[in-house]
Amino acid sequence: MTLIDVIFWFFAAVTLGSAAVVVFSRNIIYSAFALLFTFFGVAGFYVLLGADFIAITQLLIYVGGILVLLVFGVMLTNKVVSVDIKSGTLNAGVAMVVVSLTAGTIAGIFYATEWKTAPAEMLQPTTAGELGTMMMTSYLLPFEVASVVLLVALIGAAMVSRRDRSKQEAA
Repeated sequence: MTLIDVIFWFFAAVTLGSAAVVVFSRNIIYSAFALLFTFFGVAGFYVLLGADFIAITQLLIYVGGILVLLVFGVMLTNKVVSVDIKSGTLNAGVAMVVVSLTAGTIAGIFYATEWKTAPAEMLQPTTAGELGTMMMTSYLLPFEVASVVLLVALIGAAMVSRRDRSKQEAA
């Protein structure tokens, strides 16, 4: 077993273990903090695959933005209403059947597929330079359209929340 194999199995254990805590924990704060380690594990997989740009994006967007926002939202709303926020296990039997069927299908596909491997020297060490060149040359228009759509969605969300707040203050 090489060092890369050990690192892969470490990231697999961290990702699966923390994902299990996210799913099975009854305390939503514990689930949110376990999600942090799940995101780190996924970023580790991206690094092992040589997708450094996606790994950094995973860390910046999911860990740096969304998870922090989720944790603050949970921590702030937990005290406002003074309601004990817990996640329940509703329809666990149905979920186990669906998960078992999905896992069986994925395992069947995994074992039936003939996987092609490439020699290690064909893999390029980084992808960020090539992605940056493509985003600023051949994919500039879709990149800018996506940024305008996200900006419009952000402005729309702000307007909707302001409109709801003004209705609540008037009532």
